[in-house]
Amino acid sequence: MHSTRLEQPTRHRSDLQTIRTLLPYLWEFKGRVALALALLTLAKLANVSVPLILKEIIDALDQPRAMLALPVFLLISYGVLRLCSTLFGELRDAVFAKVTQRAIRRIAIKIFTHLHSLSLRFHLERQTGGVSRDIERGSRGISFLMNFMLFNILPTLLEISLVMMILASSYDILFSIIIMFTLLAYIALTLIVTEWRMIFRRTMNDMDSKANTRAIDSLLNYETVKYFGSESWEARRYDEHLKTWETAAIRNQTSLAALNTGQSIIIAVGITLLMLLAADEVVTGTMTLGDLVLINAFMLQLYIPLHFLGFVYREIKHSLADMEKMFNLLTENAEIEDKPEAEILNPESATISFNNVEFSYDLNRQILFGISFDIPAGRNIAIVGHSGSGKSTLPRLLFRFYDVQAGTISINQQDIRNVTQTSLRAAIGIVPQDTVLFNESIYYNIAYGRPDASDEEILNAARSAYIHDFIESLPNKYQTIVGERGLKLSGGEKQRIAIARAILKNPYIFIFDEATSALDSKSEKMIQAELRRIASNRTTLTIAHRLSTIVDADQILVMDQGHIIERGNHHQLLAKNGTYAHMWRLQQEENMMEAGSEIVNCP
Repeated sequence: MHSTRLEQPTRHRSDLQTIRTLLPYLWEFKGRVALALALLTLAKLANVSVPLILKEIIDALDQPRAMLALPVFLLISYGVLRLCSTLFGELRDAVFAKVTQRAIRRIAIKIFTHLHSLSLRFHLERQTGGVSRDIERGSRGISFLMNFMLFNILPTLLEISLVMMILASSYDILFSIIIMFTLLAYIALTLIVTEWRMIFRRTMNDMDSKANTRAIDSLLNYETVKYFGSESWEARRYDEHLKTWETAAIRNQTSLAALNTGQSIIIAVGITLLMLLAADEVVTGTMTLGDLVLINAFMLQLYIPLHFLGFVYREIKHSLADMEKMFNLLTENAEIEDKPEAEILNPESATISFNNVEFSYDLNRQILFGISFDIPAGRNIAIVGHSGSGKSTLPRLLFRFYDVQAGTISINQQDIRNVTQTSLRAAIGIVPQDTVLFNESIYYNIAYGRPDASDEEILNAARSAYIHDFIESLPNKYQTIVGERGLKLSGGEKQRIAIARAILKNPYIFIFDEATSALDSKSEKMIQAELRRIASNRTTLTIAHRLSTIVDADQILVMDQGHIIERGNHHQLLAKNGTYAHMWRLQQEENMMEAGSEIVNCP
């Protein structure tokens, strides 16, 4: 087995683009951001003041015993400043929490809404597992980026600036020069190595998304995997991406260890040079013991945030890489969009017109050629044809999942491209051939047709679909969970829920796409009669495989390879003795053979 899907090239956003995308979510809470920054500044001022107080305490205590006095005020000030440096930091986090969480929520709903606005083409091609993992990682990245960029990089830079000013103004210029070169070497190493390491991080993200896609796809198709005994094949496919992920992860970790070692060497050399210089100054009497402690405390105080700054920079770069794929989803263009001047559809007494419609999913394969027909208000038009004839494309075009390349589709003489998608889809109810349900209760799935419907209306819709008695026989009745894509139910049960859902929607236009294909003959006859009753006086498009279900249609269109080759009612088409008549005879023969087989098998 070989994968034939072409890999899509990864689009890379610049880090600046990603940060710019986040800015509007910060400006929404200008007051909170300003307060958080003020608390941050106070915390850092308190932190920088601690070594200064410590120097005064050491110098006060470094006196002959006769002159020694307990510096109570300085000791209390030391404790208060220690407390303030922590307290202001915690208050800052509390103030800023709403900004971060609101940004995550807003971006998540924006992406969720945008994904629903994209065309069916995108959703047929998407990889669900990879998309979900991209959003998950991106959301975590937002939280990290907003907190650490504002509250670790900025305050560390502020603290470094304050320390440099104090040392430059009070001590030998060599102290400042050593610190400056130490910082420059540290920052240069961090930037260069981190940029190089991003290759491994992006590879890890790509392989993580692809592995998750494989896993989700395999689990959703659990029964197919079992049918063909392909468990080991699926495991190998999954492991292909995990293997590449493992290699990238190992390189990522080993390069991180090398970076940390290089950073530690630079800091150790810088601190050693400073302490040698300070010790020499103390020996020569130009500096006190308190000055030595002050410089050592400053360097330790700088070392911790500086070392953390390297970690934060790496993680911010990782977060930007994590967010990159999530924000790329927002750059996906919605193929189908409402025009600025789009009108509300008037669906009452709906007359549908397909006028010389041509359509192709891709340029190399045209599906429909010059399709023209009308469905007068309150009439039922049926479409039949062999598989691949293009009949199931018609509902997708009517729902405007795609736009036609030529011709027009109109409802009550309103081109559906000129009306809002919401009003268009609100007017149409469909029972699809392949019914997919939400992993929720039966009640939820029926109520999805009209969420504001009353309990009685939902029960009546179930009765009309002849599924109420079955639901009542279940232990949890209407609260029974149907499973992923409704897999806990049979095909016929799912189809009847879909019928109930469409009935509850109570639309002006009905589309029945092989609406009873999964039902047995007895159930089909009952439901067909009910559907005819419900659809009476409504405009109806029926796509059928069993011709017996559409013999009373007002008009039947026969399609072949994207063309309408015959049209007329049942009797007219039989009289023509063409394709429809041939299909009819074949199905009648099949029915007779099935009936004969049932008689033979009767005890």
